[in-house]
Amino acid sequence: MTDGRLITTRERRSRLGVRHALAKRADTAQEAAAAVVALHGTDPATVFLSAGARLSAPGPGPVERALYEDRTLVRMTGMRRTVFVVPRALVPVLHHSSALSIAVKERKNLLKQTGMTEDWLAETELLLLAALAEREMATATQLAEAVPRLRQQFVYGAGTAYETTQSVGSRVLYLMGMQGQIVRHGRPGGTWISGQHQWAASPGVEHLDVRAAQAELVRQWLGAFGPGTEADLKWWTGWTLGDVRKALAAVSAVRVRLEEGVGYVLPSDVEPASEARPWAALLPALDPTPMGWQGRDWYLPASLRALLFDRSGNVGPTVWWNGEVVGGWAQRPGGEVVTRLLVDVGAEASAAIASEVAGLAGWLDGVRVTPRFRTPLERELSA
Repeated sequence: MTDGRLITTRERRSRLGVRHALAKRADTAQEAAAAVVALHGTDPATVFLSAGARLSAPGPGPVERALYEDRTLVRMTGMRRTVFVVPRALVPVLHHSSALSIAVKERKNLLKQTGMTEDWLAETELLLLAALAEREMATATQLAEAVPRLRQQFVYGAGTAYETTQSVGSRVLYLMGMQGQIVRHGRPGGTWISGQHQWAASPGVEHLDVRAAQAELVRQWLGAFGPGTEADLKWWTGWTLGDVRKALAAVSAVRVRLEEGVGYVLPSDVEPASEARPWAALLPALDPTPMGWQGRDWYLPASLRALLFDRSGNVGPTVWWNGEVVGGWAQRPGGEVVTRLLVDVGAEASAAIASEVAGLAGWLDGVRVTPRFRTPLERELSA
């Protein structure tokens, strides 16, 4: 098969800036999330910081309204067992393409690790749903008071470097969320950086055929992140290579040449993209842009990775200029936003980055955010 036209690294960086709402900002939090398909939600603060980097009028308010009032954004477990915040229309797509298959494995693992029976687990789920029916919404702590068996402890990862003690409740809630029985709902306790979420019974998830859901998720990813490789999609989705290839075929993905090898785009996306205007951005730890591809050399110099990633592969706060990572940032104990540029970017870029620093510091308004997964440069800068 003859591969299509060459999409250069320069064009890929330009596409990234436009499509990820970094060169031209979004007006709503829903648009900001849709620009990258889904916002990473493992660290609650990342949702607000990622949206803020893409909003024309950033701040906690637009994200809180979308999550807790309008419900145009929904927090859920999706690809790779990761928590995401997604536009409401994409909930069935993530649920049927990814979450349900992960839940089957998670259920088996939970029973094996705890020694509980399927009957015990099914009864626990019914008790938990009954407790939620009485309360409408409740935190994990409140649910453990109503269903005492959720407080039982077990050893996770016995005999490994990851050995730890967990409560049965934390795993059951996580599992039921993946199964679509319950949802994270309502404002968390504390401020917008808090992770103390409440749970509620799920209103139900629209049924989709698994293959149709996988095809739609790949369509969404190619529209936001394309061109990309099979390896990129396999890593991002957490699927098998066979599932990735079937989904690519289902959307009639077109092969193109990249400087790193063969990539894919949607049929409507073959023509050259227009050049983005110069742009700078401060993206938070676990932001979906740097975490969007497995192959990262075209936007992230390999020499910078040891400073900007932790040992598990989680990216820390990054500084961007025109589609390339050029440094990192952090907050000092008093809330001051500080950066370190790791490559020479010139006067125009330095001024644009300084403007982003001022803007971020302004809307944070003294709130200090410490990433859940800390990286070498972030630790050094924040000291």
